[in-house]
Amino acid sequence: MSYQVSAPIPETHAGCLLVVDDQESNIQIVGAAMGKLGFEILPASGGPQALQRLAVRRPDLILLDLLMPEMDGFEVCRRIRENLEWAEIPIIFLSSADDKGQIVRALESGGVDYITKPFNHAELVTRVRTHLALKRARDELKQLAEDRDELLGILTHDLKNH
Repeated sequence: MSYQVSAPIPETHAGCLLVVDDQESNIQIVGAAMGKLGFEILPASGGPQALQRLAVRRPDLILLDLLMPEMDGFEVCRRIRENLEWAEIPIIFLSSADDKGQIVRALESGGVDYITKPFNHAELVTRVRTHLALKRARDELKQLAEDRDELLGILTHDLKNH
């Protein structure tokens, strides 16, 4: 399945979103809303297809429906978190299920946020941008820690061999 965003993508690439929902209309609504803001949209009509898409391309963030046939959002999230290459990708559940128990379970399963459908466009955009900014900050901190460790290793080596 190929998905094209009709609006032109701005020069600055906002990021890549994997949108997983068994309802094509939901993928189109989210895709149109986020595509206008420069996000590249990878659609997946269910859990198995989402995992296939992840094997080919790593998105910056995942918008994941909770209630889907064959493989629900809990199972998809669990499988993503088990894979070390995908474990750090933020997952926002986007679901019509508004039962507090399911929301808590979704967050405990590895989701970073939960938005109920029908969603408010501004809320969706704000939460996606917030979690992408948090992910970038975590990635930068991780890189700084790696750079520090490398520098300390060099300094230790140089001091020993002085």
